[in-house]
Amino acid sequence: MAGGVKNIGKFFQDVVREMKRVSWPNRKELTRYTWVVIGTVAFISVFFFVVDYGISELVRILLG
Repeated sequence: MAGGVKNIGKFFQDVVREMKRVSWPNRKELTRYTWVVIGTVAFISVFFFVVDYGISELVRILLG
C-alpha cells in the first residue's frame, strides 16, 4: 500500500511538471477561441434546428 501512495505522489509531481510546460493562450487568443466556439455552437444549433424542422414538416406532409 505504501508503494501506491508513493506512485500517487509521483503522479501529481509529474502533472505539475507537465502543466508548467503547457503553452497557455494569452487573453487575446483566449477571447478569439471563445468566440470561435460560441459561433460554431450557434451555427450547428441553427443547422440542426432547420434540418429537424424540415424533416418534421416532410413527415407531416407524407403522413398528413
